[in-house]
Amino acid sequence: MAEFHFVQDYERLVADLLAQYPVDEAMSRAVGGDYEAVGVVERAVVAHAGLRNGQRLIDLGCGSGRLAWALGQAMQIDYLGIDIVQALLDYAASKTPPGYRFVLNRTLAIPAEDGWADMVCAFSVFTHLLHAESYLYMQDIFRALRPGGRLVFSFLEFAAPAHWLVFDGTVAAQRNSNVPHLNQFIERNAIDLWAERLGFVRERFIDGTDAPWGNAPALWQSLAILRKP
Repeated sequence: MAEFHFVQDYERLVADLLAQYPVDEAMSRAVGGDYEAVGVVERAVVAHAGLRNGQRLIDLGCGSGRLAWALGQAMQIDYLGIDIVQALLDYAASKTPPGYRFVLNRTLAIPAEDGWADMVCAFSVFTHLLHAESYLYMQDIFRALRPGGRLVFSFLEFAAPAHWLVFDGTVAAQRNSNVPHLNQFIERNAIDLWAERLGFVRERFIDGTDAPWGNAPALWQSLAILRKP
């Protein structure tokens, strides 16, 4: 069976970066750059969404561990990071507390027991998946969350003028047959419909220009916070 497109895309991307840059620079570029600064923002996001000391977090698409690094500086939680590239997971483990767990998973499912997690986050994950793939992940996230648990994820939307830069760049790359990975936009009405079909309650959307957590900048991507009743 052929691997999913996103596995092939990101294995190639990480290998190319490691061939061009020192490991720390490659691992930062692999998750979009500004490793520590973005990790601090993501930590502020999950804390704003309700993550507290002693809780269980699943970080879907944890990458090279920028959120895990930031959480390890400030919170005491039970952390499970999931990604599709082993080199990213190995680097993440080197930057985080020894109790943090990192799992290689290349399926559209969450490797956790029913109701295990208080929160699942997915930063810059659904932005690179087909809609059906995101929906399948969300379906299994619902299973893995405890009642009252939350899913927090970032997304790109055409309604956000700044996000057009991503689409414009993707169009240019497509014209030159040089698209490194899929860039996917999701509109808010689609997220609401998915949430309704899956059983989630949508608590709120947060614009990419807003920072209601107050102690860190805005994320730039839009955010959705869904709750399992």
